[in-house]
Amino acid sequence: MPGTSIQRKTYATLPAAVGPYSHAVKNGNTLYLSGFTAFGTKAQGQSLEKQANAILAQIKTVAVDEGTDMSSLLKVTIFITDFSQAGELRKVLAQHYEGHFPASSLVEVSRLFSPDLNIEIEATFGL
Repeated sequence: MPGTSIQRKTYATLPAAVGPYSHAVKNGNTLYLSGFTAFGTKAQGQSLEKQANAILAQIKTVAVDEGTDMSSLLKVTIFITDFSQAGELRKVLAQHYEGHFPASSLVEVSRLFSPDLNIEIEATFGL
């Protein structure tokens, strides 16, 4: 759209992207995060709960870098490899959302790009 400013963003505090994509794209007052995983973190290869905590910490880091917090989180799309762990995931999410519940989708997938990953989270913020 004419007059719309699109910014493709990477964050030095996050693991480097493993493909041709940006960590996030900002368009106007909306920030779209790519799918974040625990790849390259200490949680890689660990439980879904530990991976979820690592991913949500990354998402919070982006929020802080953008001058906001989790209360600005509009929507998450979560991909997990084992739906039987959804109950534990919901507890982790509730802790990180701090009462500001975004719109959400939860999808079971057969696998993610690396076999030692159990979860991937995409997020959208309103800034």
